[in-house]
Parts: sequence; C-alpha cells; structure tokens
Amino acid sequence: MNGILEFLKNLGAARVAAMGAVALGLVGFFVYIILRMSQPQMALLFSDLTLEDSAQIVKELERRQVRFQLRQDGAQVFVAQEQVARVRLQLAETGMPRGGGVGYEIFDKGDALSSTSFVQNMNQLRALEGELARTIRGIERVQTARVHLVMPERALFSRERTEPSASIVLRVRGGLEPQQIRAVRHLVASAVRGLSPQRISIVDESGRLLADGAGDAAGMMGTSIDERRASQERHLREQVESIIASVVGPGRARVRVAADMDFNRITQTSDDFDPERRVVRSTQTREEQSSSGEGRDGQVSVGNELPGANQTTPQQQNASREASRKSEETVNYEIARTQRTEVTEGGRIKRVSVAVLVDGIYARDAQGNVNYQPRPAEELERIGALVRSAIGFDQRRGDQVEIVNLRFAEAPQLAAPEAPKPWWMIYDLTKEDVRYAIELVVLLIVSLLVMLFVVRPLLRRIVTPDPPPALPAPVSRAASSDAEATDERPAVKAPPIAPGMESATMKMIEMAQIKGEVHQASLAKVGELVEKNPHETVSIIRQWLHDAEAK
Repeated sequence: MNGILEFLKNLGAARVAAMGAVALGLVGFFVYIILRMSQPQMALLFSDLTLEDSAQIVKELERRQVRFQLRQDGAQVFVAQEQVARVRLQLAETGMPRGGGVGYEIFDKGDALSSTSFVQNMNQLRALEGELARTIRGIERVQTARVHLVMPERALFSRERTEPSASIVLRVRGGLEPQQIRAVRHLVASAVRGLSPQRISIVDESGRLLADGAGDAAGMMGTSIDERRASQERHLREQVESIIASVVGPGRARVRVAADMDFNRITQTSDDFDPERRVVRSTQTREEQSSSGEGRDGQVSVGNELPGANQTTPQQQNASREASRKSEETVNYEIARTQRTEVTEGGRIKRVSVAVLVDGIYARDAQGNVNYQPRPAEELERIGALVRSAIGFDQRRGDQVEIVNLRFAEAPQLAAPEAPKPWWMIYDLTKEDVRYAIELVVLLIVSLLVMLFVVRPLLRRIVTPDPPPALPAPVSRAASSDAEATDERPAVKAPPIAPGMESATMKMIEMAQIKGEVHQASLAKVGELVEKNPHETVSIIRQWLHDAEAK
C-alpha cells in the first residue's frame, strides 16, 4: 500500500483524476456494448394495428411481463424473436387483435337479463358489422374495412317494407379488381337477411365510388361503362402478352387492344307456328232421330194387346210410319306453337382490334458484340395464329390483328455467364441477420478506434512520468579545468589501430563503458536525491554559487 500511495503521490492529483475519468469512460463504453449485444433480436409481432388494438396488446404484454417495442406510432409491435410464436398464440387465445371492431364477443359479458331489447338489437347490429369488417379484411389488398348496416324496422299495421342497405369504406393497397368488388358485395348480402347486392355501396379511402348502391343493374357491376371497357381490354391484352412472352421473352412485345362493346340490354320474345304439325285439341259428336205415322195401327191400345186381336206385320207398320236420323261430328285441331324469350345482357363485344409490336432476335458474336436479326415471317404467322385464338377472332364481326416486327430502342440485357455464388449466399441470411452483423462490425470498429486513438494515448501520458529537470553535477576544479582544456583542444583524428594493439584498445573501451555506467548511476542517484530533498538541493546550489563568487 505504501508503494501504491507513493506512486499516486508521484503522479499528482491531475493525473489521478484523468486516470479515473478514463477508467469510468471505458467502463461505461464497455457496459453499453455488453448491454447492446445482450439485447434480444426484436421481430415483428403485429402490424397495421389500430390504436384500440395496440393499447390492448400493450396492456396484455405488460401484464405478462413480456419485453416489447412500439414503432410507427403504435401501429407495429415488436417482441423478442424467440417469443413471437408463443406470444401470438397467447394473444389469439384472448381474442386479440380484434381488428378495431367489436364482434360477437360482445355477448360474452353475460348481462343479457338486465339489458333491454333495444340494447340487444344494437349489440347484434354492432357485432354483425364487426364480424363483416374482419372478414372483408381477409381479402387480398384490403388493409382496413368499416361496415355500416341499415336494418329498418317494419312499422305496425304497415304493408310496405323497406329493404335493408349497407355502406362499406375500404382502405386498400393499390386497387381492387371488379371481381373483388362484386365478391365483397355478395359476401355482405349473403350474411344479412333480406339484403340484396344492389343495395350495397362501396367507397375507398380516397372517396372514390367503387360500387353504387342505387339498386340498378348498372350499379351492380361496380364499374362504369368506360371502366368495364377498359377492364375487358386489359383482360385481352394480358392474355395476348402472356402467350407472346412465352415465345419472344418477357418485355420483348408490346400489345394494344381496342374493343368496341355494346352495353344495350335486349329482351326479345318470339312465337313460331308450324302448320304441318297438328294436334287434335277436342272432338264433338251430335246425333238426332225423329219418326211419324198415319192411322191407329201402330198405336198401343187394350184391344191390340188382347189375345186374338188383329196384328199387322212390320212391313205394314213401316209403310204407314215415317222415321229420320241426323249425326254431326266436330273436330278441333291445335297448330304447333313455339314461344322463345331471349335476354341479351349488355357488354357484348362487337369488334376487336389488336396491334402487336414484336422485337427481333439478339445474339452475341465471338467478339462479345450484340447483333440484331429480324424474326422470320413464318414465326410471325404462328404468333398471329396464337393471338387470334387468344382473343376469339371472328372475321364476320370485323376483328383485326396486326403484327409488326421492329427493333426496340433499348436492346435487352443478355445474360452473362453465371458467376459462382459468394460464400455469404450459401447461408440463408435474413435482413435481420445482416443488420445484426453490420451492428456488430460497427461496434467492433468503434471499440478499436477508441482503444487506439483515445485510451492508449491517455494511458501513455498518465503512466509515463515527467523527466526531472537537469541539474549541474558537482565537479572538482581540476576536473573542470581538464574538461575546459579538453574542450579547447582541437579534434585530432585518431590513428588507425594496429592489429597488435586491438586487445589493448578493447580493454580501454570496456573501461570507458564501465566508467560511463558508474557516472550515469551517480547522476541518477543525484537526481533521485534532488527529487526527494528539493529544499536541501536548492540550499546546496546557492552555497556553491556563493563560494564561486567569493573565489
């Protein structure tokens, strides 16, 4: 301890303070590095959260004592990467995230007995709206959804009944296809009793009307006439481009389609009669009989009926009696009749024109230059046949297909020989792994720079003692006079040493070295005495100066 205290006294208060500051700085720096390296790697737990869901998730994580981070104003929640799956399962067990709406879990509170019918109806409506919004968010490109249902109540003693309606607000990534819009409308209509797809309107976050809920057939399609025409043209163009790209390569063909469409809705009813095809519809038959006679021969009486009475023969009776008979038959026939009703919906294609621009063939020669060659006519004919088959070509309606082979302004980038993959591509590294490795490298470089350019110079300056002030050593007058004589003596070049005198010279050199070491040790001892006894040293020097002035 005495040695340590003596060392600290020799360093001085300033140096000890500097050493303490450097030590504290190093400790803090390495503590920061250790803490930074010991922090777990954070991974995304949930994203695109509403403020309500984010608050509930944070509360649940704090209750479970799970470390988390919030980013993008609470829309994203990060937890340790090894805890992502477990935390998601735990939160899913509690029904989170709920998607910013209330579903059928609103009836889990168990207060149905104390609530009124109005509250129950409102809760049912809220639950249905929340469940529909969650289902719609499951569709691709849909970020958030909000559903409003109008379920009118039928008034007492009223024969008229108002149909329910719905309005949906969507926040989408990019845009929705017409099929997706129709799917949303039919999804909601199927989930609500009495709701028709025509009574559903859809609006996106920019205020653009995606589907009209006016109840007409045009609004049912979800798009206007121009949009339907553009959609049909885009559909045909994608079909043609996909089949041509498989032949000439991706990006080496340009396709434009112009479709003339008829959006008139036509209902046609026709009756056809075939006179050759007859069918008996009904048959009516009528018969009439009448008879008349003269005299009483043919009359029935008691006398005629008595035995032995006069009887006449049948010929005699017919001769005196007149009889008539009439028969009629009416037959009704039905002519074969065919009744046909045709309904032609709007959106029929009347005429299609397709223009296809195809690039040529590029190849590298032996020198590595890219050469262009036009495509042969046979290949263009085969491409034209594929295009006509893809669009359903009909010459009777005036369809046109034009294929032109021209060189594009920008030549394609021909693939160079595939180079071997670098060693870091062998491992399946994610973005988080690369980011973590970069952080480690940066911290290592910063640590080395701090050690080399900050810590090392400070430690060297602190540990190295200041050189003691040079003091004149006490020498005798004879030595000083000899030294003066030696200094005043001109320098004479030493003669070369003979081979016989080499041993004697070496001995003299060794003696001189020994004397120099003794002299250096004496100077060091004198310096140490001066440092330990500064007052006595000053007194001795003053005495020497006084004696020299007296002499």
